[in-house]
Amino acid sequence: MDVNTNIDFFKKEVEKFVKERNWTKYHTPKNLIQAIQIEAAELSELFLFKEDTEIFKNLDIKKQISEEIADVFIYIISLINALDLDLTQAFTEKMKKNRLKYSINEFNNGIYYKK
Repeated sequence: MDVNTNIDFFKKEVEKFVKERNWTKYHTPKNLIQAIQIEAAELSELFLFKEDTEIFKNLDIKKQISEEIADVFIYIISLINALDLDLTQAFTEKMKKNRLKYSINEFNNGIYYKK
């Protein structure tokens, strides 16, 4: 499904959901950032004191992880809507900076090669 879904779909779905519930006044950047942090903490909690093998084999934990990731994503999309940002543009510009900052010649396989 990811291959066939564009960012605009998510932005419109979240915007509609928020407006239908009259939550726009609560979806301020400050509140949304705090909500993202809370949801990210809930996601982190699912990994607490667990080995990767336990997580990958446990379908219940994977379902919970998927739900928390969705919560984080929804709040990020709502923040994008609240700030009227273009996610594609922001992503593209940041990746350009990252490619310059972390060149393949200097950073490869998790190793930093000092010039």
